[in-house]
Amino acid sequence: MSRTIRFTVTEQDAGRRLDQVLAARIPELSRRKARVLLDIGGVFVDKARVKIASRVLREGQVVEANLGGALERATKDVGRAARRRDADKLPDYQVVFEDSDIIVVVKPAGLLTAPTPESDRNNLVDLLSRRRGRRERVLVVHRIDLQTSGLLVFARTDRANRELSARFRDHDIERRYVAVVAGTITAPCAVDSPVGGRRAVTHLSVEEPLGERATFIGARLETGRTHQIRIHCAELGHLVLGDRQYGTPTDFDPPRMALHATHLGFLHPRTGKMLDFDAPWPEDLRAWLDQLRSQS
Repeated sequence: MSRTIRFTVTEQDAGRRLDQVLAARIPELSRRKARVLLDIGGVFVDKARVKIASRVLREGQVVEANLGGALERATKDVGRAARRRDADKLPDYQVVFEDSDIIVVVKPAGLLTAPTPESDRNNLVDLLSRRRGRRERVLVVHRIDLQTSGLLVFARTDRANRELSARFRDHDIERRYVAVVAGTITAPCAVDSPVGGRRAVTHLSVEEPLGERATFIGARLETGRTHQIRIHCAELGHLVLGDRQYGTPTDFDPPRMALHATHLGFLHPRTGKMLDFDAPWPEDLRAWLDQLRSQS
């Protein structure tokens, strides 16, 4: 779990290096670990991301250190070579369509969609923007969770970003997921239950019964709230298998959360042409699902 440690620079800390103060004020950070946190982009001073370990602090400045999974996953060294080694450990993504306006990508599980307060490195936006050896504009339209795989669309222009963001806001996008949930679901249903205080609607269908232990389902989003499918399935008592946040482990859990964004459809933001993309059930969950089928 990520957490933010925030403190104000005191008279005693003023004039000292940022990495020194971080190590002194945060018990779990050594000087070297503080420099790694700075290197991956997990530190803000007066709300601006800072990566320079030697930055001299002034009294009254507010420092925020964001500790979590990004720091734990990072190579415990600093510099470009260390961050390249971080990138080499990431799972591969697949670009399925691109033109001058948009990029459509199949994101693997284990890869963040976009920068977070913990880090601005080694997420899908960062990788896409640097893939040709020079920085290119890649704008976030929507996200899927770290442990969810599947289709995402990114914008390359401000116009495309505005158009697509408006379609997502107006729910004028076709989004369909598939998942394996605990227990038996026998009939289609719609869940209309708020998420984060906002209306959220998920339409569930039964794709394949998997005995008494699990069901392979489809989920069509009418709205798109954070963790919507996971929360709605939990409310029904049918947790998405492998979901550690809303559920508990079982003896037949997958290697990661069994949730995949399998279909994405929308009008092209410039031409108005309908675009449809499909991504099949991912390989990293295929053997597990086949075993579950054989046991059912």
